Amino acid sequence: MPNKQALVVINVYPLSRTDKDIVKGGLTVFNLVIKNGRVVTSDRIFEASICISDGKIAAIAEPGASVEADEVIDAKGNYVFPGAIDSHAHLNDPGYNWREDYSHGTAAAAVGGFTTIVDMPLQNEPALTDGNIFDKKLEHVSPNAYVDYCFWGGLVDYNLGTLKELDDKGCVAFKSFIGPVSPDYVSLSIGQAKEAMEILKSVGARAGFHCEDYSIIKWEEARAKRKEKHDWKDFLGSRPVIAELIATQNIISLARELDAKVHICHVSHPRVAQIIRDAQLDGVDVTAETCGHYLTFSDQDVIKNGSLFKCAPPLRETSAVEEMWKYVNDGTLSCIGSDHSPCELSEKSEETHGIFGAWGGISGIQNTMQAVFSEGVAKRGYSPTILAKSLSEGPARAFGIYGKKGAIAVGFDADLVILDPEKEWEITPESLYYVNQISAFVGLKGVGLPVCTVVRGKVVAEEGRIVGQKGFGQLIKKIK
Repeated sequence: MPNKQALVVINVYPLSRTDKDIVKGGLTVFNLVIKNGRVVTSDRIFEASICISDGKIAAIAEPGASVEADEVIDAKGNYVFPGAIDSHAHLNDPGYNWREDYSHGTAAAAVGGFTTIVDMPLQNEPALTDGNIFDKKLEHVSPNAYVDYCFWGGLVDYNLGTLKELDDKGCVAFKSFIGPVSPDYVSLSIGQAKEAMEILKSVGARAGFHCEDYSIIKWEEARAKRKEKHDWKDFLGSRPVIAELIATQNIISLARELDAKVHICHVSHPRVAQIIRDAQLDGVDVTAETCGHYLTFSDQDVIKNGSLFKCAPPLRETSAVEEMWKYVNDGTLSCIGSDHSPCELSEKSEETHGIFGAWGGISGIQNTMQAVFSEGVAKRGYSPTILAKSLSEGPARAFGIYGKKGAIAVGFDADLVILDPEKEWEITPESLYYVNQISAFVGLKGVGLPVCTVVRGKVVAEEGRIVGQKGFGQLIKKIK
């Protein structure tokens, strides 16, 4: 059962005296107070009021404490979570905004409870590989963001000389592939990854890797294509767990040898999570994420429904889904990202592109938090603190923004999500804010829904609707 003990010692964060911070009768008047909520942190749940001034959490008050505010939100006994941080999102902007753009993607994020997204450098034209591209991308997307955002920097074979420049600009991590990738990006060899990690170590930066062994996948694809007909079991067989294991182990071995920081993206299987766990216990600085779809769906969904459920690494067996939750709960997988990878419906066409050519990716930025709550808390009985750990604190620590983002604590940005644990839902195409209203999550039913999202003290989404101002979102850089 949730721990409902009250916070015993409250107040008072020293506020600056501005026209928004007035004192009346000895009490500070806050900009916003969220009252009657059950506050969820990474280690406990308690009843409190959250007091906000100038976009920051200024105080946390006991239930019934005398606080005054310009605006009050009654959480009505619902959970109040720290704003979720999407560690892995492809918003495709600039360059491929017919798949997704910042306006639609960040609106969907806000409705779904993500207050910060960490945007990937690929499916951008051009990919984010140097400082000039960084500046142009920032200029392009900043007028359109509803929530805050960070940039992953590109890590390819032609930009090793600009990695430090990108770190100076504010990239929070650097993304590479050890495995096949779309034509607009480049995979690294293990030797190139070693040099890149040496460079990034010199500036204290983290390298992130899509870990699937290139040679195994390409060979298995070729074997499958020699058959007269292909089916979805052939696709699943072309990306076996051993390919993910080998690539992950190679990256961990490099990190151990170089004492470098690495992040393993979208872990799909408990066997992979276990070698990450072993490395963490051995002192290797390796963080890791999984995704909402690996905690919700299985390989049977791919076999039954086809390309809408195609992703890489692929969905795994049902028993693996259950085991993956244990690695989220113990903190091995400290991040749950969406790996939001949108496309037009035509790109998912099996008739046009075949099983191997159909777009591989699942759109999930709007539905990850609700799915994780429903699957993890309501269905499997985990504490709601699992969301605060894996959707907020874990990503904030991994990407160097903890202290500003990632917790409900005095001095942090007032990024908050009110979630109604009793609210039943069914995901429909019409509910999605995406450019292309398609997703493997459509048709999923569950319970527990974000009903109010607050970014830096401003309400940006309510009851499934975007109410914030486009352009309010800000670039968030790594804290140095």
